[in-house]
Amino acid sequence: MPQEIERKFLVKGNYKPFVVKEFHIVQGYLSSIPERTVRIRIKNEKGFLTIKGQMNKNGTSRYEWEREIPKKEAEELLKLCEPGIIDKTRQIVPVNRRLFFEVDEFHGENQGLVVAEIELPSEDFPFEKPDWLGKEVTNDKRYYNSMLKKHPFKYWQ
Repeated sequence: MPQEIERKFLVKGNYKPFVVKEFHIVQGYLSSIPERTVRIRIKNEKGFLTIKGQMNKNGTSRYEWEREIPKKEAEELLKLCEPGIIDKTRQIVPVNRRLFFEVDEFHGENQGLVVAEIELPSEDFPFEKPDWLGKEVTNDKRYYNSMLKKHPFKYWQ
């Protein structure tokens, strides 16, 4: 069973000089219940269907299945999604030859939120934490995209 193992952090400093690639992402959820999320995503010109299982106790790993679908089909499926769309710019920042951070700068109702995720080969895998990395929020459900669409960042304060 494919597993996603990742850790999530707030961004507190300037990471932009280290960005090597950038994508625009729009995504919605056909199902956003914690036991199974079903996501539709358009990343630049490609569509994706993703199914994720429930997180483990410490919030670092869960089942993940993803397939590319035609962009036109993704656009149609987005119309069927639950209310609330995630709109963000994803920037890739390498750590080393194997690892990289995906830094998501949110737009719309989540404007002002910047989160960095790193996918790891194992839960205890060591990695270098750059100076621009802030507080770890891996196990804070408020920062899950499926929750940000229900309770956007702009309403937190």
